[in-house]
Amino acid sequence: MTWLDDVRFNADGLVTVIAQDTSSARVLMVAWANREALVETAASGCAVYWSRSRKRLWRKGEESGHTQRVLEIRLDCDGDVVLYAVEQAGGIACHTGRESCFFRRLDGEQWQTIDPVLKDPELT
Repeated sequence: MTWLDDVRFNADGLVTVIAQDTSSARVLMVAWANREALVETAASGCAVYWSRSRKRLWRKGEESGHTQRVLEIRLDCDGDVVLYAVEQAGGIACHTGRESCFFRRLDGEQWQTIDPVLKDPELT
């Protein structure tokens, strides 16, 4: 039995992964990982996810340079969510060029963008 046996993957062989910044405790993004992504993340210390749209491993920052150094990997009580505690290179985790993917806040009945674009994603 290995540590991976405690992870409850869904029917597609994936588990939800939350990336959280270790310095600010801010949730940066939510993504997916398969067994291979988790193994590579644990071995390399760099965040690896499964891209459902590309149907392949996605090494965070492979195109943008905004890598995530994983300092800790945690598993929730049900075994179906993984947390990567990360140091975010460049301060940008979102493909929109923002610090976090959670840049909209509900204000009444409308979403308001509250975080600025730090770098135009077209310039990566």
